[in-house]
Amino acid sequence: MKQIPLFLSIALAFISGSCKTTGRIPSARDDGKIEIAFIQVNDVYEIAPLNGGKEGGMARVATLKKQYQKENPNTFLIMAGDFVSPSVYNSLQYEGTRIRGRQMIEAMNAAGTDLAIFGNHEFDISENELQNRINESHFQWVASNTFHKQRDSIFSFAKTDSTGVRPFPKSYIMNLRDKDGTTARVGFIGLTLPFNKADYVSYTDPLTTAKELYGRLQDSCNAIVAVTHQSMADDITLAKELPALTVILGGHEHDMRFDKIGSIYITKAHANARSAFIVKLKIDKKRNKVTVAPELKYLNDSIPFDSSTNAVVQKWGTIAENNYASLSFDPTKVVMATGEPLDGRESQVRSKSTSLTRLVTAAMANACPQADVVIFNAGSIRVDDILQPPVTQYDIIRSMPFGGGIREADMKGSLLLQVLEAGLRNNGVGGYLHYQPVVYTTSSRSWAINNAPLDTNKIYRVAMSEFIFTGKEANLDFLYPGNPGIVKVYDAETSAHSPKSDIRLAVVQYLAK
Repeated sequence: MKQIPLFLSIALAFISGSCKTTGRIPSARDDGKIEIAFIQVNDVYEIAPLNGGKEGGMARVATLKKQYQKENPNTFLIMAGDFVSPSVYNSLQYEGTRIRGRQMIEAMNAAGTDLAIFGNHEFDISENELQNRINESHFQWVASNTFHKQRDSIFSFAKTDSTGVRPFPKSYIMNLRDKDGTTARVGFIGLTLPFNKADYVSYTDPLTTAKELYGRLQDSCNAIVAVTHQSMADDITLAKELPALTVILGGHEHDMRFDKIGSIYITKAHANARSAFIVKLKIDKKRNKVTVAPELKYLNDSIPFDSSTNAVVQKWGTIAENNYASLSFDPTKVVMATGEPLDGRESQVRSKSTSLTRLVTAAMANACPQADVVIFNAGSIRVDDILQPPVTQYDIIRSMPFGGGIREADMKGSLLLQVLEAGLRNNGVGGYLHYQPVVYTTSSRSWAINNAPLDTNKIYRVAMSEFIFTGKEANLDFLYPGNPGIVKVYDAETSAHSPKSDIRLAVVQYLAK
């Protein structure tokens, strides 16, 4: 067989493939092959396990990483966004300040998280609160299209600690080596959908940014990984536009997504660490080839708790227990011993009425007996699960971790119609609206309230979840107290015992009756 000259084989190594090798000639000991494993989780709002301790939990995530790391030291834990918020802890206090994700950062540190990106819910908390969480983190952040807006200037988000100020990179390169001396450079891009319009956040277009950064990385990396927090449709577009990416480790959807576009796998695990994707890369530098092998791993009671991470979980559990009483909750108290399971799955509540959404609207109507209509957004529900009786107060709290009060306003029928129509357009997302006693007839595209046609000239008293009355919900930016269609705004209830002070308390008190 004719031999290729050495100088030509080296040249070919430089010009073939989409993510070039470094040109290093493998030694006799170096076989030119290296394996890397990513443990990927996303959309994790609970540090403790769910379903009576049988599923999820950051202590199981930690064990999973240690198990794979024992087999391969080049194993890395990746968080694909949405972990600081929302959480049952976000309305609680510790050491005089709101917890606001502090428990999750400490659990992620203990579990050995290596790299994380922003999800849209990281910006639910205030600028100072998020900065504190960033400063407490021990892992690498990558923020390719998400930036810190301060007054009229735009900066990279940055971590500040005893070593100084370290801005988040737009892209990040891991320099890896295995036991036989093979080295590899893996580049990371971190993309976040530009959804949360918090005042202190600025975005660039995710796809345009990804193309630009890929162009910078491709000549110096053996593999390029996109860690994303955006819709599956946007991830598919990304894969089509950048067909030489190695893999897309995604988040945002909660119900597990998996696809392959061309040669690119897209992986998204179940929310709350019910599962994790194990994504293995096999890099063959001699052949300039990368093989990707993803595997979904369910985190159930077959996986033991990591003791050090579980100690953090237990610590924060005790802190939470001591807080609930101040909010008039008794988390262990059963509020529904028997009856129909409460369906809080996002795939259901974001497109239709369920047993849980009907319970919430009934509770709101009970708390606001003078209201003609009650409305809340599907995004208030974050449990993404079916609650089986017996249901405790804690189940209600974790189902609606944002909490928030119930606000009442007198509203023109013309504005109410606009609100209800916007809710229809939000089908499939958190801005989908649930209401009572409202009926929509699809065939005639008409609305009725208490069996009477909605009158655009009438004034209706409307009770709403506090968040949608801020104008920050998708397609509902017009719904705020200053809208000309708002005739009167009623004072907010501030008493900790009033069901209007917290929508979760309204549900608990309604069930108690």
